[in-house]
Amino acid sequence: MKTIDYLNPTIPIGLERVRIPILAATDESIEGYGVLFDDPSEIDIEIVRWPAQGWRPVDLDSGDEAGTKEGIFRSQWQGDILYGHNEAVGGHYILGYGCEPSEAREDHNRAPECVLLWHANYHPDGGQMFFPLDKRPFVIPLALPGDDIRPDSFVCFYCRGDRGLYIHPNVWHDGIFTCEGSQRFLDRQGAVHARISVNFPEEFKCLVEAPLTLV
Repeated sequence: MKTIDYLNPTIPIGLERVRIPILAATDESIEGYGVLFDDPSEIDIEIVRWPAQGWRPVDLDSGDEAGTKEGIFRSQWQGDILYGHNEAVGGHYILGYGCEPSEAREDHNRAPECVLLWHANYHPDGGQMFFPLDKRPFVIPLALPGDDIRPDSFVCFYCRGDRGLYIHPNVWHDGIFTCEGSQRFLDRQGAVHARISVNFPEEFKCLVEAPLTLV
């Protein structure tokens, strides 16, 4: 398995786009994916016990002691490219594009109309919390657990920016997307930081198109 180059993804020209629906994030609509919250102190990050390698179980007082990491997650549009920078785990990524990736430019500040998503992942070791520090709207495409994922398994959730979002372990996502400009989030997540990934151009010959506004 090759290492993913998150800042230089290989994306062929002219891929199909799979547009996913967008829903307002509410306590009801987000059920199963995670929870909305008002104060980060309300959230205990779920840590998944290390799996047993054979028939002998992991001792119940072990295997879930790695704890969490915390830092600022910055979601920032530079022209047509949406970057993510996660201080908690030292990650720097291209999250998506506002136009055909081969035509993307960074020398303008026009507001994007959508995000073209090339990648998603989930964390089997623990949950992840995002709390908006700048109190502005943001979106996040999510899909329920399961490795037999497809592009149309995703739903984009629109959050007003007045509450935080906590994602359960094994829920598919790819960072968090500001609707325009730059936005900061308090991020807290499992310290092991295991990732299981899907690359949409490689596996499905497409990009996932996520709206940025409610229709």
